[in-house]
Amino acid sequence: MIDLWTWTTPNGRKVSIMLEELELPYRAHAVDITHREQFAPTFQALSPNNKIPAMRDDDTGITLMESGAILIYLAEKCGRLLPTDLEGRHRTLEWLMWQMGGIGPILGQVHHFLKFHPGKAPYAERRFHDEALRLYGVLDRRLADEAYLAGDYSIADIATWPWISRYEWQRIDLGDFPNVRRWYLEIAHRPAVQRGYHSPKWVNEIPLP
Repeated sequence: MIDLWTWTTPNGRKVSIMLEELELPYRAHAVDITHREQFAPTFQALSPNNKIPAMRDDDTGITLMESGAILIYLAEKCGRLLPTDLEGRHRTLEWLMWQMGGIGPILGQVHHFLKFHPGKAPYAERRFHDEALRLYGVLDRRLADEAYLAGDYSIADIATWPWISRYEWQRIDLGDFPNVRRWYLEIAHRPAVQRGYHSPKWVNEIPLP
């Protein structure tokens, strides 16, 4: 059994979607970050950085924080969603790191300034929204050549898709990025994605353009 401490954010949904794709039994424990539960000493013992998600695998005794590390661990544990050949593995990790270093941090700032604090920092709003548009362009160009980020459906897509699911928060029209829209909708209709999106609780239906 795997225990997952998570919340209804893109980073949290990455791991619950992954667990659903792998059909691994897990217990989801809600860590309500709106009430600062991530700073509780019991959670800090699991995640020293006080960020969700965190995971403990009873089979191995391993506890991990950081969504990217957890995705790699689960893929290697099950031998799925991360290729084993040299090029395929590193192409997948390349796009996973692109999400971790670009999509996640930048779209997180877009949410902060455009969704939750609009009008308070016009320069920051423009800066981060412009960079969001640039990253969507990178994603659209990649998906013009490949069905998925690394060729086949993988942890790179699982990591990126939950951030794109908040395109409305980011003031992005997916109609401007037809390859992203095609990829987004295809993944949105996967049963495992639909189940994982609603863990640890239902908030809203998956947005559909």
